Amino acid sequence: MTAPTAHAADRLPMVTASNGQPFMPCEAVLALLRAVAESCRNFADDPDCDLHTAGAAIDIEADVLETRAIASTRETP
Repeated sequence: MTAPTAHAADRLPMVTASNGQPFMPCEAVLALLRAVAESCRNFADDPDCDLHTAGAAIDIEADVLETRAIASTRETP
């Protein structure tokens, strides 16, 4: 059995701000954008992949990040 593929969004730091909303430092956003760019370059070299494949991969990362953000959101009084 193989381990599930790690997501770039799982490795990004996220904290809950004082207003209860999830927050990512600028460095984390930059790392995410660079991971997206690297993925696009990898897909560009693969004859079996196209922009639809890259878009699907980006959607998966966005879903992972959104799930983490929802889990990090706290209700504030």
